[in-house]
Amino acid sequence: MKSDKGTRWSRRELLGSAAASAGMLGLALPKTAFAGAISGSQSGFGPVSNLSSLALLRNYEARRAGSWDRTGGNHDFVPETKPGDVIKVADLKGPGQICHMWIAVNPTPDSSLYLKQIVLRAYWDGEEEPSVEVPLGDFFGLGLGEFFSYQSALTNVSPCYAMNCYFPMPFNKSALITLVNEGPTKVDNYYFNVDWVAFPTALEDVGYFHAQYRQAAPAHGWTDAWQSDYEPPIEGKKNLDGKDNYVFMEAQGRGHFVGVMQAVLQNQDDWFGEGDEMIFIDDSTLPVITGTGTEDYYNGSWDFRGPSGKVQPYAYPLIGCPYIQNPEKVGGRYCLYRWHLEGPIPFQKNIKVTIEHGHANHRSDNFYTVAYWYQTEPHLKFLSLPKALDRTPRVFAVGGPSAIPIKK
Repeated sequence: MKSDKGTRWSRRELLGSAAASAGMLGLALPKTAFAGAISGSQSGFGPVSNLSSLALLRNYEARRAGSWDRTGGNHDFVPETKPGDVIKVADLKGPGQICHMWIAVNPTPDSSLYLKQIVLRAYWDGEEEPSVEVPLGDFFGLGLGEFFSYQSALTNVSPCYAMNCYFPMPFNKSALITLVNEGPTKVDNYYFNVDWVAFPTALEDVGYFHAQYRQAAPAHGWTDAWQSDYEPPIEGKKNLDGKDNYVFMEAQGRGHFVGVMQAVLQNQDDWFGEGDEMIFIDDSTLPVITGTGTEDYYNGSWDFRGPSGKVQPYAYPLIGCPYIQNPEKVGGRYCLYRWHLEGPIPFQKNIKVTIEHGHANHRSDNFYTVAYWYQTEPHLKFLSLPKALDRTPRVFAVGGPSAIPIKK
């Protein structure tokens, strides 16, 4: 982001003032930036980065866009939306930065799938194509259209249907955030708050926040003639170049990959997670980063089973598999996340983040994912979002060790 000379933040000022964002995202800031902030010469621009900066006086202006009742009453919500209706959650003028979003939607029997049918979109600095385009539940890690509570460093869901995110989202000219009801039914009562800060001068040399939804329902494996993940034809298959991997995201420009949410619905029995992540950076033909298994990428191990052999859900600041139902069976359900805050994965020209679906892509389960990253604009146009009913999880007949036979 750049602006006219004399009205922009300098790189040193920005680094010192945006230490909150950088600290959360694991960016390596130069010591001079922290020194300037602590001495007071550049203090007070950005949100809190760490406890040592909490006492520094701030020069930004705190603001909020929300659903509060403009009459002063207690109807602090936007009422029901019919299919196709659009809610303008925030329409902000920059320079500024969104620091927090809280959204709660009233669940009703005739809108039980609203987590998949409502779409969250965000547009920065007047762009025509969104930089964020994700079904509401998936954005907050509820990728199977079902509520559960968990806590992570960047997102959380409370036991009372409230969803929060703390990704810093900077902008220079404007920020527009919308919710669109793309489903077949009405949805009742939207509550939301968007907390943001207005900066005195424009930002430079920071990336714009991006989040993209993708799915493969199913992710077609190369064979359905198998009964065990570890039988010789499967175990002997090789995959070094990532051919036919599931793709979390692709981007062009300069930026860094921050992390991913992944939901899995099993169409086949046995363990779904023998797939390795493979990340291609700056025109590499072979992966620059290769993993050792899906549960390993999410920093678990052994099929998420503990010493007793029982599956153990977990949720920590940077990693989690907080939701597991009916594991390793047809209909098994998993929700996972991984934040690369210890070191976002940078790219100077392009990046493609992928993962195998089963070892060497032999499995045909359903994947529903959201990738999160920062980059310069313009960005690649996103793939078309699947229709709401197609986003709704359901089990498919795909062969293999499955309880649902393929119709001939």
